Amino acid sequence: MASSSVTYFSWKNTLIAITTIFILSSSSCSASPATTKVNPRPSPFKKIYAFGDSFTDTGNTKSATGPSGFGHVSNPPYGTTFFHRPTNRYSDGRLVIDFIAESLSLPYLKPYRSILSNATDVAHGVNFAVAGSTAIEHQFFVKNNLSLAITPQSIQTQLLWFNKFLESQGCKVAGAACKAAAFDDALFWVGEIGVNDYAYTIGSGIPSDTIQQLGISRVTSFLQALLKKGAKYVVVQGLPLSGCLPLAMTLAPEDDRDSLGCVKSANNQTYSHNRVLQAKLQQLRTQFPHAVITYADYWNAYFTIMKNPNQYGFKESFKACCGTGDPYNFEVFAVCGTPSASACPSPSQYINWDGVHLTEAMYKVLSDMFLNGKATHPPFSYLLDMKLRHG
Repeated sequence: MASSSVTYFSWKNTLIAITTIFILSSSSCSASPATTKVNPRPSPFKKIYAFGDSFTDTGNTKSATGPSGFGHVSNPPYGTTFFHRPTNRYSDGRLVIDFIAESLSLPYLKPYRSILSNATDVAHGVNFAVAGSTAIEHQFFVKNNLSLAITPQSIQTQLLWFNKFLESQGCKVAGAACKAAAFDDALFWVGEIGVNDYAYTIGSGIPSDTIQQLGISRVTSFLQALLKKGAKYVVVQGLPLSGCLPLAMTLAPEDDRDSLGCVKSANNQTYSHNRVLQAKLQQLRTQFPHAVITYADYWNAYFTIMKNPNQYGFKESFKACCGTGDPYNFEVFAVCGTPSASACPSPSQYINWDGVHLTEAMYKVLSDMFLNGKATHPPFSYLLDMKLRHG
């Protein structure tokens, strides 16, 4: 598929959509439950370090509001399915990173911002992902007058947070002891990062090819920094099938559709991004031969589910479970968590939760594909085997 510029909605609507959806805000760092179901299989990893945006964020979202003047993700019905209360996760329940932790018999990860003010056990890792985060540094958006109410954090910010965390654990100098304590038994999970970069620049005149080049360059530099520090086992998620999200479906012209019925230009864009990202990952494998770098194919996993949703237990592929309005149960000014929005009675039958993010059920299916299916390259089982073999 060829790369294409996404031109399916006006700049004004884009800003509104971005500021009210991509960085739906809440009071920072609602505490996450510290325990989970125990997997009888012994885990080769003792900790996870996670990075990314709202698809991976478990509570780092900064307290802020969009033009509508209120936060949403800290309000019910967020969290209703599993936690039975909002936990600042952008879903009705658990995310992919939560299922990854469960599979490794580890507790759910604490968000980095929560450990700054609380004496928290971080022996099992930390989550640095923050909603609205970009791959490209914030200054790029400021320079191009695209900084209206967007999250200032980028993947480089998360790297700075990680460095500060290491220093707080006594790793001011990356010596052998520090590496052994912080890296040897750690899985680095890099959730998707880059969708926000494209969204923030729609209608700005900045070519999508420029965003692709800069975004992948920043992610590559981020990964190089982790690998140079001593990361040995790294999973990198690609971008999702963003054209199937109700946000895109609502605002795109009806003639911009692919074989799935989703927004063709948006899906082509993320597909092209992922192909370039995979090529960069292969270069990193050559540069760091002692590391295992696995690509989690978010796009094709999502595509597989959309082709045959009934096979995975889904009855609704396009409508958001939580929201209001026709035809996709999504309106920019009445998003999930606001008084005029309501949730469907059976979130497990829906792929999409709030118009931008997915349901726990969808995240569970995706996680199974990453962990046990064919959506990781090399397979996640290979990464586990290598860890068990080399300790």
